[in-house]
Amino acid sequence: MNGRFLTIAGRIWLGAILVFLYAPILIMALMSFNASPFYQLPFEFSTRWYQALGANAEIREAALRSVLIALVTTTIATVLGTAASIALFRYEFPGKQALRILLFPPIAIPWLITGTAMLIFFFGIGMGRGTPAVIIGHVALALPYVIVVVSARLATFDATLEDAARALGAGPWMVTRRVTLPWIAPGIIAGALFAFAVSFDQFVVSYFLSEPGDATLPVLIYTAIRKGFTPEINAVSTIIIVVSMLVMLIAARYSKFGGER
Repeated sequence: MNGRFLTIAGRIWLGAILVFLYAPILIMALMSFNASPFYQLPFEFSTRWYQALGANAEIREAALRSVLIALVTTTIATVLGTAASIALFRYEFPGKQALRILLFPPIAIPWLITGTAMLIFFFGIGMGRGTPAVIIGHVALALPYVIVVVSARLATFDATLEDAARALGAGPWMVTRRVTLPWIAPGIIAGALFAFAVSFDQFVVSYFLSEPGDATLPVLIYTAIRKGFTPEINAVSTIIIVVSMLVMLIAARYSKFGGER
């Protein structure tokens, strides 16, 4: 009897958590199809806000800018993070453990502090604000995530496979390309997804480092909400959520994140 009660209570608790997490998202998505700009009920289905979104050049440019910055950030962070992870896995050198420990503060430090520090630093070296500063800032934030995820995958790798490949005459690049990279590919994909999400969703650093009139989508959404909320924000947010979920489902379908199945 107690076991059945605990099972039912656990299911109710899990259901409550799912409702807490997804109810606001579902309401936002539904209201993006409501004809009323003030969320008046009864609900009247309309795609007017998606049509308005398509005609809003400012939001389109900000979204394209965010995607391009996120793609550049993902490429740089994934390449550097994967190379750093392999180096930490293969080689022993002074300060290796300290370097691993130093990977975690950028994740733990509040982004408000990080953004302020980056703004001071870039003005101090004469770079100032702008897209290059934003990309460098995003790479600095995304890099630790890539290294942590790829290193976790490397922790399951059998180093004797590399030794066997070397014994058969494979060079360093051949060992990396034919042995190491195929094994850690799921970790690289997961790290790249983390890097893209961190960059695309980044508001604080983008807000501090973007030039006026050159804002990313999160900064533009924040500015639009301050001026006066419109359901176009619901529409663009719904599109982002749908695309993000599709990408995650595709990645989960074709990458063995949980290991061999």
